[in-house]
Amino acid sequence: MMNSKIFGSTLIIAGTTIGAGMLALPLASAGIGFATSMLLMVTLWAVMAFTALLMVELHQYAPADATLHSLAKQFLGQRGKWFASFAMLFLFYALCAAYIAGGGAQFGDRLNQMAGLALSPQTATVLFTVIVALLVTIGTGTVDRINRVLFSAKLIAMVAVLFFLAPNVTQSYLLDMPLEQGLIVAALPVIFTSFGFHGSIPVIVNYLDGNTPALKKAIVIGSSIPLVIYVFWQVVTLGVVSQQELTQSQGLTALISQLSHKVHVSQLGQIIGVFADLALLTSFLGVSLGLFEFIADGVKSRNQHSQRWLASLVTFIPPMGFALFYPQGFITALGYAAIALVVLAIFLPVLMVRKARATHSTPEAYRVKGGQLSLILAGSIGIIIVVVQLLIATGFLPSLG
Repeated sequence: MMNSKIFGSTLIIAGTTIGAGMLALPLASAGIGFATSMLLMVTLWAVMAFTALLMVELHQYAPADATLHSLAKQFLGQRGKWFASFAMLFLFYALCAAYIAGGGAQFGDRLNQMAGLALSPQTATVLFTVIVALLVTIGTGTVDRINRVLFSAKLIAMVAVLFFLAPNVTQSYLLDMPLEQGLIVAALPVIFTSFGFHGSIPVIVNYLDGNTPALKKAIVIGSSIPLVIYVFWQVVTLGVVSQQELTQSQGLTALISQLSHKVHVSQLGQIIGVFADLALLTSFLGVSLGLFEFIADGVKSRNQHSQRWLASLVTFIPPMGFALFYPQGFITALGYAAIALVVLAIFLPVLMVRKARATHSTPEAYRVKGGQLSLILAGSIGIIIVVVQLLIATGFLPSLG
């Protein structure tokens, strides 16, 4: 039973990580070259895996059902709780709104193509949200089972894309150097957010009953799967389309068109479209599940059934409302999502672990290796990402991806 839960938890982490942001990686990496993008990806994956293990260390000293804001209150006090809560809500609501807006439109298109149902964009968005909300509200076990099927289908679509693209890789394209040094740092936020899954860690801790060895295995393997897939994805995209053509691409549609044109496979665009649908849906399930459990922890009620439905309404209605009526309002918010993710995935774990080690640590307790130096390095990388995102927002660095 535990092995099955570990497997399911691994896929939830991997599915949450591999979202629509993966499709922006080639566009963000176009100007820096394959080798440099690999270096950044491995470095940022290591940082995110390290801070995720810090969360496992923290959960030893808290109940298995503790969420991020209850951990922040325990280790950093009331101010830490509100700081964590704001960052969590900002990031998760922005991501959920983006997933609902994009997923609703794609859901409507798929219903029209497969069943001939011509729904309005608003109706498709509401129906898509209701379906996901029902799955999340029923519980983590349901999301686990659904996610296994979706993740398997996503891998099949990914293998098909790699199969068509791999024979067309041009080695010289992979040897391109960065066009300018500023593009290297400008790519940091896009690559960083592609490894974000930390909001789902409390859910996984609760699902695995706080079993530390099981959590370590699920996190290391679950975060490594996206890294391997990203490497192959970068090879077949950066190796098929020249650096000059990629830097001139205007969004995902142009990238898909270029890839289809290069390999002369008419179905490739449809296959990538299916992969994009599945990547968005699995990521949305993971993010919304994390947000749901976060809100449910703060919604105390004597009736457990009504508590879950109330948490579901608070989770899904605000982002759905913005996706329906103000979709353009989240473009700016998503630009700052990297900052919120730095707070949640780097700053808070580092600060809480420092406090926990000073006040709660015992010789038999699990402690992530690296000592004080590793905490400083992780925090420094977080500061760099925040500064880079602010420079991008103010126009001092180019916006990528």
